[in-house]
Amino acid sequence: MTTPNRHRGAAPVIAGLGTIVSVWAHPDDETYLAGGIMAAAVANGQRVVCVCATAGEHGTDDPEAWPPERLGRVRRWEAAAAMAVLGVREHRWLDYPDGGLAEVDPAAPVERLRDILRDVRPDTILTFGPDGVTYHRDHRTVSRWVGDAWDLAGRPGRLLHTAVSREHLRKWADRYETWNVYMTDERPVGVAADRLALHVRLSDVELDRKLTALAAMHTQTAGAIAELGGDFRALNAEEWFVEA
Repeated sequence: MTTPNRHRGAAPVIAGLGTIVSVWAHPDDETYLAGGIMAAAVANGQRVVCVCATAGEHGTDDPEAWPPERLGRVRRWEAAAAMAVLGVREHRWLDYPDGGLAEVDPAAPVERLRDILRDVRPDTILTFGPDGVTYHRDHRTVSRWVGDAWDLAGRPGRLLHTAVSREHLRKWADRYETWNVYMTDERPVGVAADRLALHVRLSDVELDRKLTALAAMHTQTAGAIAELGGDFRALNAEEWFVEA
């Protein structure tokens, strides 16, 4: 079993990740789940390629105020601002329909992701696990696409799936319910510490940078920041991954 890398601050473990490809469903997924790691890698001189499957054009409770064309456009601007804060210069869009990834024939997206992996030749791939963290269908679909693309590309580098530690959930499960992050009645049980392949507790400076990037995604984060108050900082202070 891989011994987990647990550090205060992302920098000590970053060099071992090498070149990173980070693949997600919607703009903001990458910042919530791997923003600290990606920013630290860029600061360390490593290549980071971030891939987003959709523009998140349906990510609103008010579609009259935010029709898909408008919201998708704004979320691309927000993502560009967030990537600038994190220092990520290679941000690619697949332009598939938000909320409809499960209905897309997987052949084309898997082939496109395979080509990205063959081109970049990453040492580490970061993406969702099979549960998609929040059980969102788009998240789960991206997890399958990346796994299939990794196989087709000859399994370059390590494939890591985002996770949540059992210790974290024991402390914060109720706040996640307040946040209303889960898309089904399923709930994660958390991962035991000895199963974590990567566990980073962000330093104050690293967390400030991540939260600044998240704040740039105003359409998606303003409500959570207002609802959770100071807990928003604590809930985003750690990033976890397990081996696929």
